[in-house]
Amino acid sequence: MTAITLGGRAVLDNLYGRTKAGIKTTGDLVILSAESVRFIATDILARRFSWPEFLLQCWFMTRVSLLPTILVSIPFGVITSVQIGAAANQIGAQSFIGAVNGIGILRQGAPLVTSLMIAGAVGSAICSDLGARTVREETDALMVMGISPVQRLVAPRVLAALLISMLLTVIVAMSAMITAFALVVGTGQISSGTYLDSFVGLAQPTDLYLAELKALIFGFIAVIVAAHKGLQARAGPKAVADAVNQAVVLSVILLAVVNVGITQAYVMLVPQGMV
Repeated sequence: MTAITLGGRAVLDNLYGRTKAGIKTTGDLVILSAESVRFIATDILARRFSWPEFLLQCWFMTRVSLLPTILVSIPFGVITSVQIGAAANQIGAQSFIGAVNGIGILRQGAPLVTSLMIAGAVGSAICSDLGARTVREETDALMVMGISPVQRLVAPRVLAALLISMLLTVIVAMSAMITAFALVVGTGQISSGTYLDSFVGLAQPTDLYLAELKALIFGFIAVIVAAHKGLQARAGPKAVADAVNQAVVLSVILLAVVNVGITQAYVMLVPQGMV
């Protein structure tokens, strides 16, 4: 009986500890987000923003994510068109394949693929870089010199991630939609005119706005999580590796939750249907 009691108490203590750590992490992320936005706004207005670091991070993010993003978006377009085409053939709605393909890719596929690439490729690199700097006490040296690591290291990366996320979303959407169009029309399921008419008839400009909004939010979340975990790394290379793993996992979970919330709000607030 005592062993059972001790085991139950250990489980409760573990849950309490994890809950407490989760609340602390949430608070730290909110504080880091607010500080990053504040430094971006004030430094740009004061003309002291680190534009060379911003451009360097833009090039770095593009270099590590552009090709993988395109390579992922092409099979995504193939899978989407195959699955939607099969379902449309079963219910006799082949004429709507173009609309469902295009809207699905715009609203869900493009921003999600971009966010996963940002979280996986870019976020892991940012986390490992900041983690290595933290372990080598470079961030402590910055603070001793009166320089905020958030201002010097995080803010340029956040702004770069926002820009690159928006651009990558457009590239993903175009790559996946062209792939889906070529596959559906090339296999003779429907004509090119029918495909384009259905897409134009049901798609709305707000679909593109939604995709770009998601890209901004997802890119911001991924980089903030990566920066937070990197700046919190301690005690050697293993801590950096653990921080990278935690950053990727936490980013994916947050992106999935936020995506559901944004999509539900969009469906409720924006009128759907023919335009």
